Amino acid sequence: MHLKQSSLKLALKEKRFVVTSEVQVPLGDEDSDRLVESLAREKGVVNGSPAQKTELEGVVGDTIKTCTLLTKNDLNPIYQTTTRDKNRYQLQKDLIHAWEAGAQNLLVFTEDYRISGETLQESMFFHVDSGKLISVMDHLRKGITIEKTKLDKKIDFFLGCGVEVLWGKNMPKQGLEEMEDMMNAGAGFFLTTPIFEIDHFAKFMQQAQQFKVPVIAEVMILRTAGMAKFLNRHFKPGLVPEWAIQKLSQTADKQKASIELFTSIVQSLKNICQGVHIVTIGGVDNLGEYLNAARLRPG
Repeated sequence: MHLKQSSLKLALKEKRFVVTSEVQVPLGDEDSDRLVESLAREKGVVNGSPAQKTELEGVVGDTIKTCTLLTKNDLNPIYQTTTRDKNRYQLQKDLIHAWEAGAQNLLVFTEDYRISGETLQESMFFHVDSGKLISVMDHLRKGITIEKTKLDKKIDFFLGCGVEVLWGKNMPKQGLEEMEDMMNAGAGFFLTTPIFEIDHFAKFMQQAQQFKVPVIAEVMILRTAGMAKFLNRHFKPGLVPEWAIQKLSQTADKQKASIELFTSIVQSLKNICQGVHIVTIGGVDNLGEYLNAARLRPG
């Protein structure tokens, strides 16, 4: 049964500092027991759990099933999708299924890579077709489909949009226009790409203030320098700055350095934005240790 209002929406409305963490969607017939076990560690720890479609060697993960598992485990699913690669009917079908699975939150992306789960998998998300999205969501909010068929109940997602943070460079006109389009579409929050350089991110936030929409910053748990170099080599050059790589490489206690890096970034972000989205990259078993060190619990 749906709550009257998304708990993530309520937390942001009350200006609490929120915490979200992505979950790995099982691939194909993969046993979901391991996912359920990992979800137990997130209960009471996060405000929301994005479920991103995954695909590996032609095998696709069932995002809707994952949303159902999240709901059954008393977690707050955030259904992730794209728009340009779907027509209005496909988009509508997926949104209805996600809502029925218990997802009250929706997250769409502009063109960028996403890093998800344990496979360090890269996916491309095209620029959000805001016109298509608004058309479908306006119908669902009224309790009808785009074919004018009446639904059993009105569907009103709490909408979020992924945005690229350009490491302190001025936001291009197209990027600002996209953020404005999504604000007009009813976006209740923006989710950034990974943050390392706090000063640069603060400059981005100065530009984003005009939209008066909460911003959640993505923070990665990097356990080794090798992992950081892999990301720079295979995902995006310069994603992880050299100073962070040096911190992870020039110490005998890799775990301590990893936790210190995570904690320093999170503590700085608390004064700049309204939440963090944690990408564990296969380190979900140790998530609690990082959260405790950063004194990070959902608002």
